Amino acid sequence: MNQEAFGLIFTGEANPYMRDLVLSRAVAAVPFGGRYRVIDFGLSNLVNTGIRNVGLIVQRNYHSMMDHLGTGKEWDLNRKRDGLFLLPPYSTKDNTGVYRGDIDAFHSVMQYVRRSPQKYLILCGSHTVFNTTYDAVLKQHVESGADITIMYNEDPRFFPEEQNRDLRLLLEEDGKTVTGLEWNPRNPSSNFRSCEINVIDKELFEDLVEESYARGGVDFVRDILLPGVKDLKIMGWRYDGYVARIDSINTYFMHSMELLDASAAKDLYNMKHPIYTKVKDEIATKYGDYADVHNVVMADGCVIDGSVEDSIVFRGVTVEHGAIVKNSILMQGVTVRAGAALDHVILDKNVTVNAGRTLTGYEGIPLVFRKNLTV
Repeated sequence: MNQEAFGLIFTGEANPYMRDLVLSRAVAAVPFGGRYRVIDFGLSNLVNTGIRNVGLIVQRNYHSMMDHLGTGKEWDLNRKRDGLFLLPPYSTKDNTGVYRGDIDAFHSVMQYVRRSPQKYLILCGSHTVFNTTYDAVLKQHVESGADITIMYNEDPRFFPEEQNRDLRLLLEEDGKTVTGLEWNPRNPSSNFRSCEINVIDKELFEDLVEESYARGGVDFVRDILLPGVKDLKIMGWRYDGYVARIDSINTYFMHSMELLDASAAKDLYNMKHPIYTKVKDEIATKYGDYADVHNVVMADGCVIDGSVEDSIVFRGVTVEHGAIVKNSILMQGVTVRAGAALDHVILDKNVTVNAGRTLTGYEGIPLVFRKNLTV
């Protein structure tokens, strides 16, 4: 059955709630978990399911992501038949190259969709992180005769001030039959939230997108799923594993810190379903005589001679003697000079914190510094 499915990932949505982290990259390219990027999880889930045909729709700030993905070799998607297809925007008579929403994006890549020989489409968003395979949801979709099957989880947490692409499912007691949908509700009636995974028959997807596009539709959820509750058979498939939604600075920081908990890390880094990423042959992290490290996700290639506690540290980070880092995220190539002190801080790639500086944020309001700054 898995050989009859292909994947399509939309990475073009803008997200102002991610602020400085998406000035030069898409949300899908944001580093996460010490050595990965958000896109690694979505791609790996498809590959671990046995999907060998994956289209990746990009629109803005996608150069770093294309550099990261390359030919798809690390995901075993550099193939003569099928493989990884990067689908950047382009201008034609019918397409301006600037997408108003995902309906425009899907319409612009319809040639790729039509020539894909598979029968079923796994339509994926790009800011939800989890580790699973889609065998069970595909099986339920086929056996139930559903038009669309939405993967969801139960998430009681709600951040109304940071609401972004929040789709809630109203379900019958069986937990499968969808009776209603709520889109960015101010007062949600349900804790069942979409994981940005929709399984749909390819031909139905073509018809729905073409019809919506012809009527001026912009958003797949708002213009297809919401009105489709009345006319389509929409089912839900519940996922009970760990889910991280990277839709704001606050949630990015919160979910990153959750990886310091062994249960969350064990679920997300499930070795039965490995997460693939671009390989960088770094040396092992070197710990100096004065290094003091506790409860840290530490990547390779680092030089640590200061104190690091309750933090996420990416590749190639340097923490000099006398520096103190707590409750922070240090991305690739960061340097923290001697005597500096950080608490609740996010440093993007290649940021340098000068000696003696003190940077302090708060829980729920971390300080964020964009790439290549010297502080």
